Amino acid sequence: MMGKEEEIARIARRLDKMVTKKSAEGAMDLLRELKAMPVTLHLLQSTRVGMSVNALRKQSSDEEVVTLAKSLIKSWKKLLDASDAKARERRRGGSLPTSSSKEASEAQDPSRKRPELPRMPSTPRITTFPPVPVTCDAVRTKCREMLTAALQTDHDHVAIGADCECLAGQIEEYILCMGAAHMKYKNRVRSRLSNLKDAKNPGLRRNVLCGAITPQQIAVMTSEEMASDELKEIRKAMTKEAIREHQMARTGGTQTDLFTCGKCRKKNCTYTQVQTRSSDEPMTTFVVCNECGNRWKFC
Repeated sequence: MMGKEEEIARIARRLDKMVTKKSAEGAMDLLRELKAMPVTLHLLQSTRVGMSVNALRKQSSDEEVVTLAKSLIKSWKKLLDASDAKARERRRGGSLPTSSSKEASEAQDPSRKRPELPRMPSTPRITTFPPVPVTCDAVRTKCREMLTAALQTDHDHVAIGADCECLAGQIEEYILCMGAAHMKYKNRVRSRLSNLKDAKNPGLRRNVLCGAITPQQIAVMTSEEMASDELKEIRKAMTKEAIREHQMARTGGTQTDLFTCGKCRKKNCTYTQVQTRSSDEPMTTFVVCNECGNRWKFC
């Protein structure tokens, strides 16, 4: 008989194939199977079924599939929230006796009362590595909270099993260590937030969550480095166009009234001829309207 972990991993593989083939046929049956299973946080982290369900949710156009997938992700997120709450509770004090019970026992038996030791400033115990320095600064705390929320976008952290609070604290600490002034610090944090929450650039967030991009690297990356592949291609094309326009400035052309602008219908134009192809091919003519700035070309 197949174990629970193997069964969930099998379902995750089938969902991945559906996403690859862009076909959601049979998806409802698989999602209902997952709904009926008692899934634990360990199973989510070991099988990464959360990422498979989320990918199907984004791609599917079937409202029923999308609704059930959202319901599963929401219920699994509660597992992570409950685990985080327990971890925080353990860090706050765990099984230490309460002050009321200690006072009662000491009142009954004065001989049991121990001399008070000088109190040391308490700091939360961080179980993750490397530890994140604690801060009492309101601005820094707010920045860490916003970075945590950005890392939790689309709930990818549930399937990956990443500690978003710890990651956010490390990113904020590295930004501060760069020695930035107050406004420069805020601008750098805002830049990370917008890129991590960008729906068109989920790869950046997932790389940070899984450790492919370290907190130190994301803290120092430029906007160009964090941009999505699509945006990088657009910027590259715009740079090429700007260079081409610069090389063919209006001052180097010849003014003429032989051409009619397709935009403003005026004939006040400047043209330039450039050999853009092989020498046995005709030259390419670039035309600029001196009235509205419209540009076109022909061979």
